Amino acid sequence: MKRLTTLLTAGWLALGVSASALAVDLNIGYQKSAINLLSLKAQGTLEKKLQPLGVSVKWYEFQAGPPILEAINAGSLSIGMTGDSPPVFAQAAGADIVYIGQEPAKPESSAILVAENSPIRKLADLKGKCIAFTKGSSAHFLTVSALAKAGIAYKDITPVYLSPSEARAAFERGNVDAWTIWDPYYAAAQHAGHVRVLTTGKGLSSNNTFYLASRKFAEANPQVIDTVFKALTENNKQLSGDTKQIAATLAGYSGLDASTFEGVLSRHPDYSVSYLKPQVLAEQQKVADAFYGLGLIPKAIQVKDIAWKPAGAR
Repeated sequence: MKRLTTLLTAGWLALGVSASALAVDLNIGYQKSAINLLSLKAQGTLEKKLQPLGVSVKWYEFQAGPPILEAINAGSLSIGMTGDSPPVFAQAAGADIVYIGQEPAKPESSAILVAENSPIRKLADLKGKCIAFTKGSSAHFLTVSALAKAGIAYKDITPVYLSPSEARAAFERGNVDAWTIWDPYYAAAQHAGHVRVLTTGKGLSSNNTFYLASRKFAEANPQVIDTVFKALTENNKQLSGDTKQIAATLAGYSGLDASTFEGVLSRHPDYSVSYLKPQVLAEQQKVADAFYGLGLIPKAIQVKDIAWKPAGAR
């Protein structure tokens, strides 16, 4: 038996697979905004690629990024995808997470919405108003950035911290004056009608998307992460085809209608994945500095301290 184990291990190593990559549980946290992950999940692509490596894949859906990182820190998830703000709040709280990858920026994929008949016409009109968004989400930073551009102090608005579904309900009831939100919830609200875009993230926030993992998982499983990233980048080619056809397919996966996904894809057609780039880390540091400057995180942080790359990656 010992000789058989040795031979099997040698065989895996000959294929370029480390023994540490065997019998790995890959628990993935995703949101409806994770178009590429959503597509891979529906097709079973990752399972097919990772099964020969002894990796089992399980999927867990969340409404927003902050609880994904809480689950990673707790050891319930291996990797997950979030916007720019959740990692900042998590790092400031001492979570043992690392940035492992990024997607291209998508500034127009989030917005501050008001009712179509709202008297709010410009950013300066937000002063004194109630604005709904998810605390610690990318919508939080877009709100902060919009207020800064308008010269409004954060204390001069009433933030209403709600999940996307709760925020939409409050917005439609007229219980809040504005709602900061990202796709596909943004596109779904537009499709439903009776909303007006006060501003998108263009010129305010790059709205970067990050892949994150527990530090322990990343350091132990670089080949698993690389396989996931290659699968995502290959699948991105499928997502760059006929928008209507892809939107209809995604609708079947997610429960949202096809017209919603048409809006999402038109604003952000590129879901390729790469390892972290210095420019994006610099942008992320500005996000962290803004939250610290407002006293919204308890301490100053250096984003680069939790940036991870496998040896030899460019």
